Amino acid sequence: MTISTPMLVIFLIYIFGMIFIGFIAYKATHSFNDYILGGRRLGSLVTALSAGASDMSGWLLMGLPGAIFLYGISSSWIAVGLIIGAYLNWLFVAGRLRVHTEVNKDSLTLPNYFSNRFNDQSKLLRVISAFVILVFFTIYCASGIVASARLLETTFEMPYSTALWLGAAATIAYTFIGGFLAISWTDSVQATLMIFALILTPIMVMLSVGGFDASIAMIKAKNAANLNMFEGLNGIGIISFLGWGLGYFGQPHILARFMAADSHHTIHRARRISITWMILCLTGAIGVGLFGIAYFSQHPENAIGVSQNSERVFIELTKLLFNPWIAGILLSAVLSAVMSSLSCQLLVCSSAITEDLYKPFFRQNASQKELIWVGRSMVLLVALVAVSLASDPDNRVLSLVSYAWAGFGAAFGPVILISVFWKNMTRNGALTGMLVGAATVIIWKQGAWFGLYEIIPGFLFSSITIYFVSLYGKKPHQKILDRFEKSETQFKVTE
Repeated sequence: MTISTPMLVIFLIYIFGMIFIGFIAYKATHSFNDYILGGRRLGSLVTALSAGASDMSGWLLMGLPGAIFLYGISSSWIAVGLIIGAYLNWLFVAGRLRVHTEVNKDSLTLPNYFSNRFNDQSKLLRVISAFVILVFFTIYCASGIVASARLLETTFEMPYSTALWLGAAATIAYTFIGGFLAISWTDSVQATLMIFALILTPIMVMLSVGGFDASIAMIKAKNAANLNMFEGLNGIGIISFLGWGLGYFGQPHILARFMAADSHHTIHRARRISITWMILCLTGAIGVGLFGIAYFSQHPENAIGVSQNSERVFIELTKLLFNPWIAGILLSAVLSAVMSSLSCQLLVCSSAITEDLYKPFFRQNASQKELIWVGRSMVLLVALVAVSLASDPDNRVLSLVSYAWAGFGAAFGPVILISVFWKNMTRNGALTGMLVGAATVIIWKQGAWFGLYEIIPGFLFSSITIYFVSLYGKKPHQKILDRFEKSETQFKVTE
């Protein structure tokens, strides 16, 4: 039996298991609310793990360990920024957004919330925000499909075209069948698999080279700068890494988990679970890259794969150190990371088309059954477009993914954050802030001024625009103020 055979068996068991969960979720899906938001009945554990898994894509097991392996511990500043940003998002936004979206006509999507929160009769806010979601998330989906295809291609030596469809098919299937509930339940399984892999693997790597002290000595002997948190960085570099945390305030797939929680009380416990999970996973990913330096220094004959692509460090270490059956389970964690992000991105795109474009502009009186099937059809449509983009892994469009996080963070982040704290924020403030944030990210990226990550000026300029346009524009209608006060009262009561 070759090493790929047991690994392939594990992968297939895992894939069919995810599809089976999709069928279970299908039985529990009775309305469009169920399909795109789980009927707002997620408990704290599922809310926490789903938020974490949908956030941490293949970057967690490939990108971050690869950066640490290549550049040393200084690359971990991004993890610090993400932890801080995620915690503040849970603390300040999660509970309030859960209440505000329900009070504002039970809004099921972010564009729907923007439209209802500011009583936007023109529906311009809804259309523009839905368009932003569709553009960026379709590209994100293509990137996720490429990542899963590359994993299967390199692990099982199959043609890229075959790996492309195999990697995408399972995620498309359970998302199409079970919607939000399927995604949330599979996310919980995937998050468990990811944390298991990221705790076990660095420990085994460390032990294989003689323990912690021996590992540190080898890393230092290879290059002492690998252990310097400030190596190759100036103040701008550190601020840019930390600035990644600002992106959390505007990521639709993460914010949807807050909106789907069964109550505000759920958020408190979910926050503790999610941040603990996140810290352990990020620490494990850093450990894989760092101890990987020691391992491949000791075993240079095995370093061919990582010398060609540092992002393969987790994959190569897993295949070298573990029994093929265990390696199959651990490598399924990489597929889990990709699938968890891809599935929620597909559903967010489907929701934007169905709830924010199809229903308000074409079929206002559509039945729940009709909306569910339109939603399913849109999952399939977006997936086919993403697969088409992913069919050429070197397509230039995929380079846009590098700042899609910044685009969402700057376009939506200030709008979300200010909307749940300031009652006098206006529709024009939200609209101009959204446009200024997105435009700043695109323009700043082209200029690459000062080496500063584009989300920071984008978030700042968007916030300033929202404040001044709202302050000097027409005051919000009284019923908007009344809904805000009702949301605040309900939040404080449930708190």
